[in-house]
Amino acid sequence: METKQNKPEWQYNEMNLCGVKFDTEEFADNYDKHHEKFRDYKKEAQQRIEQLALDKQSTIIDMGCGTGAFAINAADYYKKIYAVDVSELMINHARRKANQAGIDNIEFHHGGFLTYEHKDEQVDGIVCTLVLHHLPDFWKQAALTRLAQMLKPGGRMLLFDVVFSFDINNYKTSIEKYIKTMVERLGIEMQQELETHIRQEYSTFDWVMEEMLKRAGFKINKSDYIEGF
Repeated sequence: METKQNKPEWQYNEMNLCGVKFDTEEFADNYDKHHEKFRDYKKEAQQRIEQLALDKQSTIIDMGCGTGAFAINAADYYKKIYAVDVSELMINHARRKANQAGIDNIEFHHGGFLTYEHKDEQVDGIVCTLVLHHLPDFWKQAALTRLAQMLKPGGRMLLFDVVFSFDINNYKTSIEKYIKTMVERLGIEMQQELETHIRQEYSTFDWVMEEMLKRAGFKINKSDYIEGF
């Protein structure tokens, strides 16, 4: 496993997690058990695979792999997956799951958007699920620019995250409705996590995110927003 390299003092410390703290043994141990109550990892991975539309000779980066929800379920569909995460605890869980499943084409790296150094050839695809919001906007732009440089010409990236598309004049009612809807779907135990996300993490507007992607060198093929988020 490759580890993060030394960074300048002025660089944002992506290892110092903002908002919800998931870098503890207890959280990592319970992460899959909690999320599998309302997520179908295999179905989600299949959707991502279909959206990327790459062949089995492709290489991809799973940026923010967590416990391997995507990488492990997608391993049979790609030649190689580079699974990257800022949490060594989450990576260790993912590696154990991969070993138990006999998967040998996932290469695990401790790092993130700003610290991971891709030393192999450019990849065909990148999957980025619910992690970019951990960076302030300036560092999101730096992150997206770095990701674009890791992709082959014509490569594809799938970005799934919490992005605001509601009218800012209605932000109070929009956020309260969002939290209420998600709690109804996922359970009351999610309320504190959602409130922490809105209060302390760095989700941004749709028009900011789309402009950042374009400035990083991406062409947006499709964008979907649901109920203002």
